[in-house]
Amino acid sequence: MLKGKKLGVIGVGKLGEALIAGLLKQSDLDVTDIIGSVHHEASIDRVKERLGISTTLDNRELTKDRDIILIAVKPQNMDKVVREIADQLKPNQLLISVAASVTTAFVEERLTQPIPVVRAMPNTPSVMNAGMTGLCLGTHAKSEHKEIAEAIFDCVGKTVFVDENLMDGVTALSASGPAYLYVVIESLAEAGVKLGLSREVSTLLASQTMYGASRMVLESKAHPALLKDMVTTPAGCTIDGLMELEEGKLRVTLIKAVVKAAERARELVNNQNSSK
Repeated sequence: MLKGKKLGVIGVGKLGEALIAGLLKQSDLDVTDIIGSVHHEASIDRVKERLGISTTLDNRELTKDRDIILIAVKPQNMDKVVREIADQLKPNQLLISVAASVTTAFVEERLTQPIPVVRAMPNTPSVMNAGMTGLCLGTHAKSEHKEIAEAIFDCVGKTVFVDENLMDGVTALSASGPAYLYVVIESLAEAGVKLGLSREVSTLLASQTMYGASRMVLESKAHPALLKDMVTTPAGCTIDGLMELEEGKLRVTLIKAVVKAAERARELVNNQNSSK
């Protein structure tokens, strides 16, 4: 799907670098197919050393002869960047945005032609090629653009397409989700320390257990409740631990945390739209 394509990445920070590294490793693209842009001249050598791709300070120059332009800048910089390159873009190019809370409509309204736009919301484990990316299509994006975007983000993890009105939920669940799970890992590790285990051993036990449990859900495709019941033997220690979690309202607290984060994501979208 990506063979023969030319990609330009505006903003080769941590996420941009992770995406490029994943593409170079997992796709048909090589270093001659990708150009990146950076904000500071000092970053040019860093990108060249780590990725081997050509780099520029000129976003407009980057868009020339590119099949795909991926914008990986902070949300507050999206307005400036899109307006800067708008008159350079052609309808046969695909524009992908990974800026949180920036809608496809926000991008499209700043363009001068009917450019296909895809909005992506990856999460930080993408830097480990274990990411989860939510994607949605803009007004002019077609099935071919969907396949291209999917191929790009599949290189750093898994992808799912949703309607754009559900992207706030994606942001709250999978983009913010690692932070919630780090708290769970940290808490489990603290319990290990309380029980006399070293912090190093406790953290390994907690993190590997979460990793293994996640793989069980993904690969078995069984409902998490069924997998939980497989661990919970009658009159065993696990049921006592689960009772404590239920009494502490862990389940409803996690649900409320995701809902609250989604409300904030929606608020940020509204703030972004009101600044048009």
